[in-house]
Amino acid sequence: MKVKMLVTSLGLLLGTSALAQSAPFGVVLDLGSRTDRSFNQAALAGVQRAQKELGVKVDVYDTRVDADRQKGLNLYAGQKKQLVIGLGFNFLDPVKSTAFQYPGTKFAVVDALPSGANTAGLTFREQEGSFMVGYIAGLQSSTGVVGFVGGMDSPVIHKFDAGFTAGVKFACPNCTVLSRYLGKTPSAFNDIPGATAVAGGLKAKGADVIYAAAGASGRGVISFVTRAQCIRASELPAGVKFRQNAFAGIPKSAPYKAQCTGDTRPLFFIGVDSNQNYLGDTDNNPKTLNHGLTSMVKRIDTALFTLIQREVKKEKWRSGESSFGLENGGVDYALDEYNEALVPQTLLDKLTKVREMVITKLIKIPTQ
Repeated sequence: MKVKMLVTSLGLLLGTSALAQSAPFGVVLDLGSRTDRSFNQAALAGVQRAQKELGVKVDVYDTRVDADRQKGLNLYAGQKKQLVIGLGFNFLDPVKSTAFQYPGTKFAVVDALPSGANTAGLTFREQEGSFMVGYIAGLQSSTGVVGFVGGMDSPVIHKFDAGFTAGVKFACPNCTVLSRYLGKTPSAFNDIPGATAVAGGLKAKGADVIYAAAGASGRGVISFVTRAQCIRASELPAGVKFRQNAFAGIPKSAPYKAQCTGDTRPLFFIGVDSNQNYLGDTDNNPKTLNHGLTSMVKRIDTALFTLIQREVKKEKWRSGESSFGLENGGVDYALDEYNEALVPQTLLDKLTKVREMVITKLIKIPTQ
């Protein structure tokens, strides 16, 4: 009964039975909910697209605790699925062992590169997308101090951190980037209170833009920013002062005006994985100041859809690494009605040039 509760097809979300028929494809999510508005939810968007456009069934297994990763892989391999995908670098070792035991099943891992002829790694050049959002933060920050909140202290998250820091410094050599991590275990991706506390500490040091690459924990940063809304001149630490007021001309909501009187500047978050810009809309009006400066969109949905599509088309299996970056739409910054006023045309023109410099390797972005 426990397995049946944990295992569902995404079709269940659409009102159909998950267990009526075994699906040829399986996705094992990482810790956090399906509606984390980030990593897992981005993957589910790819699953939904595959089911809609390719007409295939895909089973989805929820990881509640660390041991569930292996349980999910074992379950789907035992069902002799055609392809099983583990979501996140913490699936590297479980997939290695499971793929060895089930050579007739194909396995893939997002954010890691397993070994074996029946395995593939879907990797992203997160440093490239993070460089772009860092460039935006460096030019738009009111204080010249920005923050980074990472989930698990790990090589993958270091790519976000390194790229973001490099982008900020490319735009603003004198700006300060403060980096913080929530822990050294996978639970750091599901620590909303911890992220909220860290965001508060970064604001106390003068950070007015905070980029969270922390999975579900990122909701803590978003919640803090949308509640605090602004930073006061009187709150700035010694040595930090307002250097510009780039958002003075943007209409503000009535609650913002009431809360942020005097010499203040807006607080912003930068979203990750999915487009989280809309989460910065505190008054259900995209025309007023939004607290989501932008989002570093990591197209996990595209990667999963592409892999499943290859299987449906019976293309030759490509073991090894498939890499997604700026040049093939794997990562990017998000621009929509919620943040278009925050990223003016003059900045967009600069971003176009910077993007080309990254793609052509004129800018070399660190990964650690």
